[in-house]
Amino acid sequence: MSVLQVLDIGLAILILAVAAWTIFTREIFASVAGYVAYGLLLSIVWIRLFAPDVALTEAAIGGGVTGVLLVTSGARLKGAGKASAGAAPSLSLCLSAATLAVLAAAALAAVVLSLPEPAPSLAPEARQELAATGLGNPVTAVLIAYRSFDTMLEKIVLLLAVVGVWSVAPDRFWGGAPAPLGRANPDGALLFLDQILVPLGILVGVHIFWVGADEPGGAFQGGAILAAMWMIAMIARVAEPPRVDSRWLRLALVTGPAVFLVAGLAGLAMAGDFFAYPIGFAKPIILFIEAFMLLTITATLPILVAGPPRRSSER
Repeated sequence: MSVLQVLDIGLAILILAVAAWTIFTREIFASVAGYVAYGLLLSIVWIRLFAPDVALTEAAIGGGVTGVLLVTSGARLKGAGKASAGAAPSLSLCLSAATLAVLAAAALAAVVLSLPEPAPSLAPEARQELAATGLGNPVTAVLIAYRSFDTMLEKIVLLLAVVGVWSVAPDRFWGGAPAPLGRANPDGALLFLDQILVPLGILVGVHIFWVGADEPGGAFQGGAILAAMWMIAMIARVAEPPRVDSRWLRLALVTGPAVFLVAGLAGLAMAGDFFAYPIGFAKPIILFIEAFMLLTITATLPILVAGPPRRSSER
């Protein structure tokens, strides 16, 4: 058995241990910390499976954006006195949940084990599209050229999620701002983290976006990193959540899907098909689309964390 195999086995055991800790711990913060660690460990697994794009997404979403969302939610629940409210789940409910989890895991394992040899892959299509687009990253080629309609709909789903969160607020609060995330502490660790991490995170997010055409990365991964930096700034009270009626915010939310759709319609005139790209101009058009998708993703995720408006526009 090689050293890498031993490390892989150890990584698998560690992931199972962290998952169990996340499930069974009773403290909210400890559970969130376990979940973030679980996401970061999974990103290492994806690296070992030679899927760096998926690893970047898992680290940014599982270890970054979702972690900030859960920390914020836990703090608000604790502040509202709801963290310990309600009776403990019954034994039958715990057994039912465990049974469903085991069945789901068994079903996934059965699907993986029943895959034909060789396993289905989009690699041939990616290679064909790659030659026409000039992109060096086959994942970006598949997402933007081969399944561009699905990729556009993913951004529309994010936009609908924001509309759904905003719709939770009463009508009289529409146009207001989300509730404050807490009082600022000038000597707190969050402010120190904001001053150190946010400038570096912005550079990393822009770099991940820019190299995504030829290397692992792209608009979603870069946008998730930039969104996480904005969330940290909001939690540290360096920046306040924007008002729902802010014109710049609404433009940022819809710009990505709108530009993507316009580019798809322009393909009918320029290349003879919906979401087709003219030869010689495919790469700059794709980079143009990804730039506006980066803007939408960066704006959408922090708004989901901030929640619905809590103050009326009159206030």
